[in-house]
Amino acid sequence: MWNDLAPIGRHPDSGGYRRHAWTGADADCRAWFRDQARARGLTYEVDRNGNQWAWLGDPLAGDAVVTGSHLDSVPDGGAFDGPLGVVSSFAALDELRARGARPTRPLAVTNFGDEEGARFGLACVGSRLAAGQLTKEKAYELRDGDGVSLPQAMEAAGYDPEAIGPDPERLARIGAFVELHVEQGRALDLSGDRVGIASAIWPHGRWRFDFHGEANHAGTTRLVDRRDPMLTYAETVLAARREAALAGAVATFGKIAVEPNGVNAIPSLVRGWLDSRAADQATLDTVVTAVEKAAREQADRDGIDLAVVRESFTPVVEFEHALRDEINRVLGGAVPVLGTGAGHDAGILSAAVPTAMLFVRNPTGVSHSPREFAAEDDCVAGVLALADVLEGLACR
Repeated sequence: MWNDLAPIGRHPDSGGYRRHAWTGADADCRAWFRDQARARGLTYEVDRNGNQWAWLGDPLAGDAVVTGSHLDSVPDGGAFDGPLGVVSSFAALDELRARGARPTRPLAVTNFGDEEGARFGLACVGSRLAAGQLTKEKAYELRDGDGVSLPQAMEAAGYDPEAIGPDPERLARIGAFVELHVEQGRALDLSGDRVGIASAIWPHGRWRFDFHGEANHAGTTRLVDRRDPMLTYAETVLAARREAALAGAVATFGKIAVEPNGVNAIPSLVRGWLDSRAADQATLDTVVTAVEKAAREQADRDGIDLAVVRESFTPVVEFEHALRDEINRVLGGAVPVLGTGAGHDAGILSAAVPTAMLFVRNPTGVSHSPREFAAEDDCVAGVLALADVLEGLACR
């Protein structure tokens, strides 16, 4: 499975993946998922929001145990973030069949669409739509860098954008959702454990900073006569690093758009996106407020107009303790429990469905990069742990 999936969407120069929502690479990943489901005799379906499902047992029976993750990527992302969870889910079902396990509850593997938000700027679109955390109207407003709207992209890929929206009936049939994911950090590597259990997802969000200045000639405009938004943006980036370090949080400006984007032109607009995360809401609010304050003060000094828009936000997610404790018991009771600053579909679904997460060791600690890695032995340990969990939850 891993070898079949590995070439899809991989860029020959960077070695990273460009599996963005509703593109050709995304379609190839979806075809791979469909083929894996059908090869196992599973009931395959696509829901109203484009999320894929592969069922062992009656999809309508209720109290189902669902596992899976996503197959899309960030720009030039790594191979493991998302796909490891999907591949491991199919492998765990294979392991259950090899054991002769007899599920008493329906089991399903899922691939949630557009989890990374690389194309339209909003993470977890598929699960947000299903959970009612993203309205159809707001989804229709999403556009990629070329101005293509989400409904246009879905339609071009052969899906019906008119159908998207909340899916409470489907979510009501899920008794538990367990997502396996490569760890996006080094906690397991430092502790020497192959597999961990998630305790919580930090609150996190994305804010767009629009710095409006005045375009002019780079060679003839005196420095004192310039209204250069790039300078204000640069000071804001430094402020974000400073405030995050003071608060024990993280803050990153990782995406930027410049107009007119000419080498010999002073920009008229610099648009930067802030991603910030912290262990608790109060700390996150402190960081973002301080960054915006520093940006506005610098903008006033530079003669720059600033607009700040919160584009997405996810509050802290505490995974259900009863499910987490049951998983720990199934796995022997000595599995490390750790928090994460990364968002996941499991976090989005947690408001409607009991959810939990398993992490597989990542010795590099690197994620969202071609250097992202997990050793084969650790991946196998993750599969066996997931199989144990599914057996414990669905075969009792």
